[in-house]
Amino acid sequence: MTTAPTAPRRTPDTTLDVLHRIEDRVLWLSSAIVHHANRVRPNPSGLKVGGHQASCASMVSIMTALWFRHLRPEDRVSVKPHASPVLHAINHLLGDLDASYLPTLRAFGGLQSYPSRSKDPDTVDYSTGSVGIGATATIWGALARRYADRSAGEGFKGRQYALVGDAELDEGAVWEAVLDPQVADLGELVWIVDLNRQSLDRVVPNMAAGRLHGMFAAAGWQVLTLKYGHLLERLFERPGGAALRARIDGMANPEYQRLLRCSAGHLRERLPGTGAEAPAIAALLAETDDATLMEAVRNLGGHDLTALDAALSEVDDHRPTVVFAYTVKGHGLPTQGHPQNHSSLLTEGQMRQLAAEVGADPDDPWQGFPADSAAARLCAETGARLRRDPVRMTAPPAMPTDTGRTPTGVATTQAALGRTLLDLTRTAPEAARRVVTVSPDVSSSTNLGGWVNKVGVWSPTERVDWFADDAETILHWRERPTGQHIELGIAETNLVGILGELGATWSRWGEPLLPIGVMYDPFVNRALEPWSYGIYAGGQSILVGTPSGVTLAPEGGAHQSITTPSLGIEQPGCTTWEPAFALDTEWTLLAALSRLGRPDGGSAYLRLSTRPVDQTLARVPSDPAARERRRRQVVAGAYPLRRRSGAKVTIAAMGAMVPEALAAADRLQGLGVPADVVCVVSPGLLYQAMDARAGNGEAPDWILDQVFPAERATPLVTVLDGHPHTLAFLSALHGVPARRLGVTRFGQSGSLEEVYRHHGIDTDGIVAAALDLTE
Repeated sequence: MTTAPTAPRRTPDTTLDVLHRIEDRVLWLSSAIVHHANRVRPNPSGLKVGGHQASCASMVSIMTALWFRHLRPEDRVSVKPHASPVLHAINHLLGDLDASYLPTLRAFGGLQSYPSRSKDPDTVDYSTGSVGIGATATIWGALARRYADRSAGEGFKGRQYALVGDAELDEGAVWEAVLDPQVADLGELVWIVDLNRQSLDRVVPNMAAGRLHGMFAAAGWQVLTLKYGHLLERLFERPGGAALRARIDGMANPEYQRLLRCSAGHLRERLPGTGAEAPAIAALLAETDDATLMEAVRNLGGHDLTALDAALSEVDDHRPTVVFAYTVKGHGLPTQGHPQNHSSLLTEGQMRQLAAEVGADPDDPWQGFPADSAAARLCAETGARLRRDPVRMTAPPAMPTDTGRTPTGVATTQAALGRTLLDLTRTAPEAARRVVTVSPDVSSSTNLGGWVNKVGVWSPTERVDWFADDAETILHWRERPTGQHIELGIAETNLVGILGELGATWSRWGEPLLPIGVMYDPFVNRALEPWSYGIYAGGQSILVGTPSGVTLAPEGGAHQSITTPSLGIEQPGCTTWEPAFALDTEWTLLAALSRLGRPDGGSAYLRLSTRPVDQTLARVPSDPAARERRRRQVVAGAYPLRRRSGAKVTIAAMGAMVPEALAAADRLQGLGVPADVVCVVSPGLLYQAMDARAGNGEAPDWILDQVFPAERATPLVTVLDGHPHTLAFLSALHGVPARRLGVTRFGQSGSLEEVYRHHGIDTDGIVAAALDLTE
């Protein structure tokens, strides 16, 4: 990649000199961090390490102005993923990161490729990396913080900043979040968009900045634009300046970017253009010396500390603010403005050139400012000003393991969710007060109605319920600051976004919440990526997918989930349970709640069903000790539901398929083929137990001996309302022959019997599979 003509380093006003020195050092350190990872650190495998020097450079001025002029200890910042070296460079200058970490970017155990709350050694407020999620996290962080204020009874202050790459605004999830009705009231939100007009592969032909402005303004945001710096603004005030402004304003992005690669002579040729105002522009440029011209063409608002300072001082705390800061990708580097500079790396020679320009030592790249210098003093003062008090942790409330209820009659696991939450308000009111439920406009259809009527809907201010006196209104929508249910629009990514942030309040603010998000199970896959990212960032929550599977028979294939049962095996930091009975639902939900809001905790996913099931089929033991033994088995992943003398086959069934498994066992008994029936509640926990028994991991494995004892090992039929591979591993426990039944095709509408028969998971299918294994 060719080197761009270099403009002279700034000769800043004396009042800004110190800040410019720090800005230059941040540019150097962020570039050196990436350079060392790729060109200095030994790399025996030859695998590309990567890094983004140009993406860092476009953010240096913005982050310098924010940290050293405006940030307060109570504020939080989400940094765009590729600018992580800038964050680490600033943290180092502030005394928050030892120099020994600077050479470890993307090394094992070192600085992460993207900012990580859970893995980086220095202060990181938001984990970012998946495009768009870091930006929207500030929205959900603001809402979670307000909700935590209500729980703690004390006020938390502070802004939520998001430093956003312009390409991130292509993500639909960003606009789903921005358009949620609650966002317009979040005056603590400040997004700063790094408008460098480049993507990974090219200069974007038309960023349509005006359209973006209009979209934010229509959503109720304050919109501030930083397009030009003070040098260009002064040129615009001179004769011919208005024509120059109009010429630059009218340029397509690629044409402007090409100017950044030009010498002063070529600028004088290209910049006037061919329009009627070209002579006036040429006359203005003729009066401008080469050095000023070279600096002016790069003098965009996002690199002007004075302009940035002024814009950040104009933020309106009564509504969200977005600042569009025009920048040059790679600003200050030899690669600035090049259309393919996204992942390009400076050469050794270019690094030495940069060092000479910014006053750094390439042979001692991590050298600090002289201790008695003004820059060192400002770094120390800023570090002291931004230092936060340690988070005072509030212990999560004690959680019961059993409310004492034994369901009878016919019930669904979905209905058991709402019933358990209501029981919790009676048996453990302190714990219940920490519960917060979230739903994307499906509260009534997922059986949360009773809970919502009991605890109310959360709103920062109380709102009138105009239907309170309507006798035919079943779901009462009482919105008030003490409510414990948050209702969002129909956007699953929004739900899991706020779920992750509600689940992080224990580590952010010391206030543990017990968040439960409920959505239709078919849409869990749509929400999985941002929810997974929330878990990675330390958010602990419970996601309930209901209703699930092809058991939604009349609704057809569009609403029938197939792959979701395997999430418990595949999702780190999460335990999945798919209970078959109402009491199983209670026990697993309480176990999941007990693991939230604590350093050793984790998230959970419950897959529930709308299938009415006779609860007597569960044969819940009446003896207290036997009941507790059953509860422990349920929470650990499985329990024996039927034991037959001389069993020739074992049927391991999960969730809604248990009634079919029991019916099949009864028919097999009549055919002289006794069958054991095991109710699988968590395939993930069983897999971990088997893995631990094989020497991988340290999960408890006692459940295997109680549910699948070696002396009862027989051929195995597994069946579930989902993909059969979810339980396929069970046959490996004792090396027995197996038939695996489940759903591998998109579903059909129909009755439950017709749909089960279509997929071969009905009673006939189970009986046939058992006979195939035993005859």
